Amino acid sequence: MTSTNKKRVILPTRPEPPTVEQILEDVRSARLDDPVFTLFVEGSEEIVSPGQAEVSMPDVDSQYQQSREYVELNRRLQKELSELAAQCEQLKKAGDQLDISISEIKDKNFQN
Repeated sequence: MTSTNKKRVILPTRPEPPTVEQILEDVRSARLDDPVFTLFVEGSEEIVSPGQAEVSMPDVDSQYQQSREYVELNRRLQKELSELAAQCEQLKKAGDQLDISISEIKDKNFQN
């Protein structure tokens, strides 16, 4: 069979995405135990229903700020890590040079 013998399947048109009001209505009408529309309160095992989730929005701002601080701290730590690695390499080279200098001094002392 060749590809020219295959029939083309015509797919139905894509439905329109829901409006914001439709989405909000779905969230508001969700059951309390619906895993998609429930949130866990930080630091507890309590499940917050969608209607209660709007009350804790200031907490989202603080979590966002904490996340930004974490990312910045992580970036700084990565930078410090690379600087420490460079300093460690310099110390190893200095140690090797010191060992060479010590052995040269010992050789001179034993020759005299």
